[in-house]
Amino acid sequence: MKTLSLAMIVKDEEGCLATCLSSVKACVDEIIIVDTGSTDKTKEIAKSFTDKVYDFEWVQDFSKARNFSFDKATCDYIMWLDADDLVREESVKNIIEWKEKGEDCETLMCKYVTSFDKDFNPTFQFYRERIVKNLPNLRWRDPIHEVIIPYGKMIYRDDILVYHNKKNKPYTDRNLSIYRKMIADKATFTPRQQFYYARELYFNGLYDEAIHQFSKFLSEGKGWSENNIEACLNLSKCYQRKGEDKNALTSLFGSFVFDQPRGEVLYEIATIFERKKEYKKAIYWYKLALASSPNVESGGFVNIDCYQFLPALQLCVCYYKIGDIISSMHYHEIAKAFKPDDQAVKYNTEFFKNYQA
Repeated sequence: MKTLSLAMIVKDEEGCLATCLSSVKACVDEIIIVDTGSTDKTKEIAKSFTDKVYDFEWVQDFSKARNFSFDKATCDYIMWLDADDLVREESVKNIIEWKEKGEDCETLMCKYVTSFDKDFNPTFQFYRERIVKNLPNLRWRDPIHEVIIPYGKMIYRDDILVYHNKKNKPYTDRNLSIYRKMIADKATFTPRQQFYYARELYFNGLYDEAIHQFSKFLSEGKGWSENNIEACLNLSKCYQRKGEDKNALTSLFGSFVFDQPRGEVLYEIATIFERKKEYKKAIYWYKLALASSPNVESGGFVNIDCYQFLPALQLCVCYYKIGDIISSMHYHEIAKAFKPDDQAVKYNTEFFKNYQA
């Protein structure tokens, strides 16, 4: 039977650490907690679950902290989590089953669900290298948005899900400050770092800088295809914030060079036309989004709603705007099938009662 270490880095997580550890403790053989400078009761909570609690001086580098935690692991495999992550009971059972009877591999790729509804149905997800064999070359790299580069045999498990249960945490410039320090230290960015630096600029509302960095990233042509597509999407959103819809559309169309059109991109194109009240064009693109299928094994970010609920909901609106009530009601029913309890769906249900009387 395989043995499994849980290795985590934490700081000031007294509000969620116990929930995280309680959710996963049944499927791991040891728990390693590395604290990077907590001033609350995080370490006290950690010690109630494990005696392997260590201090690590924060040096503006997530990969160094995570590698410190990995180096403390003694089991065959290592699993990582953040303190605001959650593993539900069914996934815990599936991890135990894998430990007992599952195939050996170097990397177990599991779904990371960062947005979900009240029933825990994923709406935004992607695969991460969640469990790796305890080998020296399977370690973290990059100071921010750190990653383990998989090698050897990889197994994708769509029945092992980790939910990122981030609540009431405002977005900060922490990540951006790390990139600023790297620039000050004259670090040379890899294409991946260039992409994530541009994203941090966008998330912090620095749209002109973000446009420059996304454009630079794309023009150099060295990025991973999934990052290229996401860069086109985020570049478009920067232009939209500046009121430059033509450039926004050009950015979205540019993503088609890298792979077949993604639902997220098709949906974004449609929203621009809908906002401009060009409803027939919006209908065209919403239908394409609804007809497309997500590829969750691509490794890229997947917003399931952009392939299902959202385009159906907006098709209902757009058809109503052009006076086609029958088609509007048809897409209302499709949206309702996806999310019957959504407030917009409930409103439309009441609204269409006047047409059914």
